[in-house]
Amino acid sequence: PTRLLCGTGPTNPDPRVLRAMAAPVLGQFDPAFTAIMTDVMELGRQVFRTRNPRTFAISGTGRAGMEAGIASLVEPGDRVLVANCGRFGDLFVDLATRYGALVTQVTAEWGKAVDPQQVDEALKRTKAKIVAAVHGETSTGMLQPMMDEIGRICRRHDALLVVDAVVTLGGTPVDTDAWQIDLASAGTQKCLGCPSGMAPITYNERAERVITSRKTPIISNYFDLAQVQRYWSPERLNHHTLPTSMTYGLHEALRLIVDEGLELRWARHQRAGDALKAGLEAMGIQLFGDTKHRLPMITAMMIPEGVPDEEGRARLLEEFGVEVATSFGPLRGRIWRIGTMGYNAELRTVLTVLTALEHVLRSFYARVPRGAGVEEARRVYGRTAS
Repeated sequence: PTRLLCGTGPTNPDPRVLRAMAAPVLGQFDPAFTAIMTDVMELGRQVFRTRNPRTFAISGTGRAGMEAGIASLVEPGDRVLVANCGRFGDLFVDLATRYGALVTQVTAEWGKAVDPQQVDEALKRTKAKIVAAVHGETSTGMLQPMMDEIGRICRRHDALLVVDAVVTLGGTPVDTDAWQIDLASAGTQKCLGCPSGMAPITYNERAERVITSRKTPIISNYFDLAQVQRYWSPERLNHHTLPTSMTYGLHEALRLIVDEGLELRWARHQRAGDALKAGLEAMGIQLFGDTKHRLPMITAMMIPEGVPDEEGRARLLEEFGVEVATSFGPLRGRIWRIGTMGYNAELRTVLTVLTALEHVLRSFYARVPRGAGVEEARRVYGRTAS
């Protein structure tokens, strides 16, 4: 069945990406394919806004990029500080612990962001080697602000800054070099507008020195960046076989982003997110989380009283073909998360979702004014487009 994928990923890929993925399969060392790999690296640098030579893609989901970074940087006994305000902060804690780190956390309540001052104070105490932070916490719909300040703090304490940009890359500014991020990773299935299956990653010379001067071997062979970077280099070390069709898709997705222009693409995501949020509020729906730090591409809404989580989402899917997501932990069953990412960051998607929500919520006797959401979304979208 055809679905409008408005959860937190995967999202509907751009049709041009799907067409690119249907191209004939090439061998992994075919000169035509290695030329595509080289192009992916250059396009990736533009999207990450970096000059890092080590910019490529891990074969796997967004989590693969996060794990590759932690696996390759962390040695047993290293101190890692995690800025944690949601489920994917928890994931950083889990990954670092599994690779033998001594983990300290600075936390914020789910729905809020971590204050950079917390990071500064914790680094003074712990002397951590690595700070791990989630730029876009999809479990709560929150954007971590002041990444540039966190970057400056990390440099002052000589700590590496590792950032999860899985949901934000391609949808809102990710300024790797200017923010002094040492390693950032993302996923293809969100704002990049591609199916799930690869994890773009970039890291600088500071991170590479740590990776290549370890006292102990990297525990994971698959996530060994010291080897994977050689696969993506002119050396073409035979580490593993890249998923050819996914590489085609990522190449096309990155090319489309660069052709559109980063600033215009960020503005498109902001406009769609603003219109959706305004439409929901016009329907009398309460949005979740700190109003100052909401992600543009993920909107978290409180489920109205009397509306069952699973049955409500099932009706959206069955009657309208619209998929939205619940959340995790303390928010499961309390909020729905709606994604307007990549190809779906447009007015048509917003209006379809609002129309479907109005129908489904009213079917559960929620007090939702007819047409108010669509009307307000149109007004806000038109205003911000001018």
